[in-house]
Amino acid sequence: MAKKLTVLMLLGIFILGSGFGCKITTKQAQEAVKPITLTYWRVFDDSDAFDEIITKYEALHPFIKIDYKKFRYSEYEAELLNAMAEDRGPDIFSIQNTWMEKYQSKMTPMPESTTMVYPTVQGSIKKEVVNVLKTTKSLSLKELSDNFVDAVSYDVVLSDGKIYGLPLSVDTLAMFYNKDLFNNAGISQAPQYWNKEFLQDVKKLTKQDPKKGLIQSGAALGGASNINRYSDIISVLMLQNGSVMEDEWKQILFHKVPSFAKDTNYNPGLEALRFYTDFSNQGKESYSWNEEMPNSLEMFISGNLAIMFGYSFDLPTIKARAPKLNFSVAKLPQIEGNPPTNINFANYWVEVVSKKSTHANEAWDFIQFITKEDQVKSYLEKTKRPTALRSLVEKQKEDNNIGVFADQVLTAKSWYKGKNAIAAEEAIKEMIDSVMKNTNEKLQNILNTAASRVQQTIN
Repeated sequence: MAKKLTVLMLLGIFILGSGFGCKITTKQAQEAVKPITLTYWRVFDDSDAFDEIITKYEALHPFIKIDYKKFRYSEYEAELLNAMAEDRGPDIFSIQNTWMEKYQSKMTPMPESTTMVYPTVQGSIKKEVVNVLKTTKSLSLKELSDNFVDAVSYDVVLSDGKIYGLPLSVDTLAMFYNKDLFNNAGISQAPQYWNKEFLQDVKKLTKQDPKKGLIQSGAALGGASNINRYSDIISVLMLQNGSVMEDEWKQILFHKVPSFAKDTNYNPGLEALRFYTDFSNQGKESYSWNEEMPNSLEMFISGNLAIMFGYSFDLPTIKARAPKLNFSVAKLPQIEGNPPTNINFANYWVEVVSKKSTHANEAWDFIQFITKEDQVKSYLEKTKRPTALRSLVEKQKEDNNIGVFADQVLTAKSWYKGKNAIAAEEAIKEMIDSVMKNTNEKLQNILNTAASRVQQTIN
């Protein structure tokens, strides 16, 4: 009974907010009330994350049905591209923020407005349901900037100045640390800065055996193939050091001197690469990693890794596989004394509309509906993800699980890796591997080669 009353109340909502309404003529009504099914493809989240949201939307628009489908990440992109090529793709789909320009030709940008039919209860004595058309202005660029964290505008507004998607959440890279290992090493607090503090802690937390080599690692840094999110870690180190990464002309400039640098010979990309790879250099005090180590997540779960860098989506895996592991999460370390004070790294998915959808108007109306605060609250509560909306940041900071990740979203950044993000990450991997192999090649040459290869994915 309660569910029926809720639906009736939703049906009774009559043109609140911006826009205008009008009774539908017979011809208009025939078109407006034709049943529509919007197919929606995503990864990671089960349908129960959207059940409440979809129920509310279908109550407002009873002529529209949402067909939600979840895919495995490993098969998702291939299935998506194949389906699009065969004209059986979804109306709405989700892509990583680094894929936006790669998919630009396959997406429909947000229209200036959407026009939808709303069944509305009218009449004071004899009440009847009347179908009313309502035209609503879409989110403006200013509203996008005001409502969402900064990383979103950078990623979803493409070269033509149009909005191509909206996110439900934004995750950030944070520091996971083993509290038992910290306690045993006499370390009371997680390090806030990469400078001496972090290096000193890693030295205390790393243990070597004369025969077995490294038996306990202070931090999963320095490598590539066996370190989760190595590309994100080296990227944020470059950004914190002042690397431009890419300029307004999409030129990759790992080496460009930042405006705050006093030394004109300062090379931010080189300094970040040297700092990162020193953790795999046996001749350095910070040595704590090598190619023989297990995967960083596996090693952290086993209790032999003190510090790992990851995202909020790693929490369920760690808790499920190591329920007794005494660990916590702290903010990503920063570079002490370097403006801007804080730079963090964003990683998230964006909801977009297919260019081949015959219902782009309705699809965009649905995306704008699900990314509003009321609906986002429902989604975040079920998925335990950090928010993309500024209005929810303060509240999420109080959350014991995701508070750290949410606290970093306002200062989180990302960078465009071209139309083939996988190739760009492979270039970064080979850059790290080249340094680890202790070749005679200069670090600057290795850095330049990587930048050139990333540039190729953009050109």
